[in-house]
Amino acid sequence: MKEYAFAFPEVCLSEDYVIATYFIESRTKDAVKLAVAVADEQTTGTWVSVPGETDKVKIEYGGKVLNVFEVPDYEFELPKDTDERKYIIQIGYPAHNFGPQIPMLYTAVIGNIANSGKLKLLDLTFPESFVKGFKGPKFGIDGLRKLLNVPKRPFVNNMIKPCTGWTPDVGAAMCYEVAKGGVDIIKDDELIMADPDFCPLQERVKQIMASLKRAREETGEDTLYTVNITDHVRKIRDNALRAIDAGANALMLNIYTLGFSAAQMIFEDPEINVPILAHVDFSGAMFGSPYNGISSPLLMGKLARMIGSDMAIITTPYGKFPVMHNKYMMQVNNARMELFGLKQMLPMLSGGTTQPVVAQTMNELGNDICMAAGGAIHGHPMGAEAGARSMRQAIDATMQGIALEVYAKDHVELLEALKKWGDRSKIFDLMN
Repeated sequence: MKEYAFAFPEVCLSEDYVIATYFIESRTKDAVKLAVAVADEQTTGTWVSVPGETDKVKIEYGGKVLNVFEVPDYEFELPKDTDERKYIIQIGYPAHNFGPQIPMLYTAVIGNIANSGKLKLLDLTFPESFVKGFKGPKFGIDGLRKLLNVPKRPFVNNMIKPCTGWTPDVGAAMCYEVAKGGVDIIKDDELIMADPDFCPLQERVKQIMASLKRAREETGEDTLYTVNITDHVRKIRDNALRAIDAGANALMLNIYTLGFSAAQMIFEDPEINVPILAHVDFSGAMFGSPYNGISSPLLMGKLARMIGSDMAIITTPYGKFPVMHNKYMMQVNNARMELFGLKQMLPMLSGGTTQPVVAQTMNELGNDICMAAGGAIHGHPMGAEAGARSMRQAIDATMQGIALEVYAKDHVELLEALKKWGDRSKIFDLMN
């Protein structure tokens, strides 16, 4: 193996390489040779030597092996009967091979090797020059706070339920209720089409925005409605412009089914100047395996933010799709950490979020989050308006440092939510 097939990570970053970190489980006895083969396969090489793959080509365009770690970190000998071995391998890819775009980035770092067995892309480390090729969120957390005049507290989001099958007048009535209860952002469910016959896009937007205006006149609070515009690629821009023309103040895209490059086209369009929500659906097919795909913090945090998502649904450990706690924390961190000046993306914590988990979530993550609740609002015993109000009450209690069970003594909506979804022993001990 030639010396130019290897490099230090520090040198690679200084020379504008993208560093990919992989988990690989293999029976190989020569992990360094395996790493070189991966680097070769994803840049200049193939399974047999070809005349055009000169040393000059490999030096300028070839991948470089940066690190090969075995887990555990054996130094002298292997335990008996060791079969498959686990490795963390880092490879540097010249950024000029693909440029600041997602399709060719994916092709370079997880293309053919995605079919090679137990291999998962854990992270991508980008040089500043590469990140600067992306615009990131137009609004982000600070922009959403200014837009909605919510300076400090967490946001509340509600999904229209049932997921689909409702007409514009029914949707408008539901939105009016939850907006009166204090919801900041209302989203279409990902399952409702952009423009179905039973709920046409522009009529849906007009009626729902009228209901939100009526609610604002009563509460003094603004509400965003993120209408789903996901469709054929050839239709999504037109959907966006028609929705905005009808009065939409926000949009939603199912970015994982649509594709990141198509979503980025909409995010960066100068004529589409409203916040856009990125939905989580289908993402589990890309990160769900421990042995294949792309890790969720990279996919749902860093990359979704780079392409321009202002807010993104992620699942939590406390709902109906309980993800690993460390993954959830890193997804949120990747949405909010400093990234060469890109605006922060708002994490919307969803998938069975209820009032009893508000305090723990805020204590773990702070206030720059959105509590996204569907069933816990629409399924509230006193109705959707009370469900929304109980979410706000849970947030208010936590911000004041008051236990939810104590705050619920004087807030019946929260009390009823805790009775239905909380620890009943705590509730009734305090109520008696």
